[in-house]
Amino acid sequence: MNKVNNLINSNILSSSKLHFNLSIKDLINISIEKEGGKIADNGALCVNTGTYTGRSPNDRYIVDEPSVHNNINWNKTNQPISIEGFDKLYNKAMNYMKNKDLYIFEGFVGADAVYKMPIRVINEFAYQNLFAQQMFIKPKKEELEGFSAEFTVIALPNCLAVPEVDGTNSEVFIIISFEKRVVLIGGTKYSGEIKKSMFTVMNYLLPFKNVLPMHCSANVGEKGDVTLFFGLSGTGKTTLSADNNRRLIGDDEHGWTENGVFNFEGGCYAKTINLSQENEPQIWKAIKEGAVVENVVLDDEGKPVYNDDRYTENTRVAFPLEHIDGAILEGNGGIPSTIIFLTADATGVLPPISKLTKEQAMYHFMSGYTSKLAGTERGIIEPTATFSTCFGGPFMILKPQIYAKLLGEKIDKYNTKVFLVNTGWTGGSYGKGIRMKLKYTRAMVRAAIDGELDKVNYITEPIFKLQIPTECPEVPVAILNPSNTWADISAYKKQANVLAEGFNKNFQQFNGVSEDIKKINPQIGARESIA
Repeated sequence: MNKVNNLINSNILSSSKLHFNLSIKDLINISIEKEGGKIADNGALCVNTGTYTGRSPNDRYIVDEPSVHNNINWNKTNQPISIEGFDKLYNKAMNYMKNKDLYIFEGFVGADAVYKMPIRVINEFAYQNLFAQQMFIKPKKEELEGFSAEFTVIALPNCLAVPEVDGTNSEVFIIISFEKRVVLIGGTKYSGEIKKSMFTVMNYLLPFKNVLPMHCSANVGEKGDVTLFFGLSGTGKTTLSADNNRRLIGDDEHGWTENGVFNFEGGCYAKTINLSQENEPQIWKAIKEGAVVENVVLDDEGKPVYNDDRYTENTRVAFPLEHIDGAILEGNGGIPSTIIFLTADATGVLPPISKLTKEQAMYHFMSGYTSKLAGTERGIIEPTATFSTCFGGPFMILKPQIYAKLLGEKIDKYNTKVFLVNTGWTGGSYGKGIRMKLKYTRAMVRAAIDGELDKVNYITEPIFKLQIPTECPEVPVAILNPSNTWADISAYKKQANVLAEGFNKNFQQFNGVSEDIKKINPQIGARESIA
């Protein structure tokens, strides 16, 4: 009753059938009985999210409140909605929830004791509540006594907006109110909106505490050396950080303090398209009872068919961190010694690995170049070049310069090494070249982390001014220099200059950047050989 009163007094609910912190088994049973959930032969709960199988970035809004107005980097993804507009949808949601069964998870975002935030997630669907339970940090029994949330997420997939009435772009709405401390989600069953909304909240709050929030995965070696992997969906963050020789801290969201890094989450949300036991054994093994699988086809015997993309290429699985053998369950690690920026370059001109200076690291961090891969957002059906600031633009709602400044200060202070790794195409652009082999990417990343690339010579690529190693253990020398992999060198140079123009044009948006950073812009038309 205390919890119900707490919710009512917070103006979250007025009268509903509330189910607090149900067990995994109970949530699975409800999903099967009422929501069409199915159990795969590996024990995972499988659901279909219907129309929306990826995030809806055009439907995400920040309430334009006085306390945040001057801080938000307003743009097409950080769209404002008026306080009145939010209140209208909030009241619609409150009325919608009356007398409905609602599933409530209470836990935390942030593994660091100093910065962790208590949150409450209210779901219309049991499977989404299981998702929240597996993705966020579960509380200890004593932490539930007198639990008080600092932020509340309300996810109501069947509560639809009416654009001509509510002023939204579609029936979907994802709205963050920092003054009311509420995330309001409606119209979509895609669970990723829940986790990414809270990531966005942390990305706003933490820089004011001198903590760098990061869209990255993190792992640690036997000697305690921490590596960060930055990249958008589909670039390989989860795959490359899940290394049998290293322990996983987290696969997607972290903060960097004066003491080290900490995971925002208590679970992983991995892509499963073309998943194989050979290439991704840790993820394969993690998909078992308690995991929530989205939009994966099951055969007649209940076996997941991971190479079937009939619903989407953005098939996903959510599972708790404890499903990964050897994972750092406390979610903390030391100061990073190596940073890996991942990009899936569909043009095929960036080197498979290159070493960056601090200034280059800040430049590429602000640029956040990659290619959006099919299925990660609605409407993306083939790789599309994009620049996403801080390798997570839709979620970094302060000015990019703020995050980049924090990153540069930490690289400088701790002498952290930074590498740019292309997991995309080589020998030609998408449709002509081939995707970089995972085993080569793994070998290059391993060499960077272990210090093997500190022992080799480098050449300077003239257009992007990147430092390319002349050799790397277990990697053919011929693929290290991208110009050598194209059959037509003139076609390579033409494509490289097109990409260079894209970098330069994109960087024009950043004001107040030092000359040391600006001069990292690619040199369009550079012709000298890099062989």
